[in-house]
Amino acid sequence: MNSDNDLQIAGDILEVPHLLQPPREHPSTVAEFVGLARSIAADRAHWEPLVRYDATTRWYHRLRTGPGYEVWLLSWVPGQGSGLHDHGPSSGVLTVLDGELTERTERGTRALGAGAQRVFAPGYTHEVVNTTLEPAVSLHVYFPGLTEMPMHPRSSTGNIRTAAGHTGACTGPVDAVGA
Repeated sequence: MNSDNDLQIAGDILEVPHLLQPPREHPSTVAEFVGLARSIAADRAHWEPLVRYDATTRWYHRLRTGPGYEVWLLSWVPGQGSGLHDHGPSSGVLTVLDGELTERTERGTRALGAGAQRVFAPGYTHEVVNTTLEPAVSLHVYFPGLTEMPMHPRSSTGNIRTAAGHTGACTGPVDAVGA
């Protein structure tokens, strides 16, 4: 029986540090931005003491900036929402840290519970709302940093209108996004 395996052939990867990539100080790929959001989300002791709830407006706090990106912490009391908008030239990662938020797009409505993440490209049109009876907290990473947030009107039927002028129903199947 042949006992060769990858470890025996190549050796232990931890034994050859010259093959390991040094960790980047700042993310530069979508996967690295998702990883940044997950690492911040996991460090509850860092972000939780900063959270404030405001009944009159959504509360937000910039947690971090880096070359070409920024990280925001937001709180949402029941009933608060973003309005229908896009993020201009910015891509982003939305991570729910606490509670539940509802995202509405032209493709339907999606419940986002704690740990759920959404990744979006420039021009992605959505509305985020706290439709529950409990407050929620979310983390937003924008790259490049957020410079505009154009608001979009709804069609006369209440459908979400995309930047291209197409409409889609605001409601639809609810499917949770995995953590």
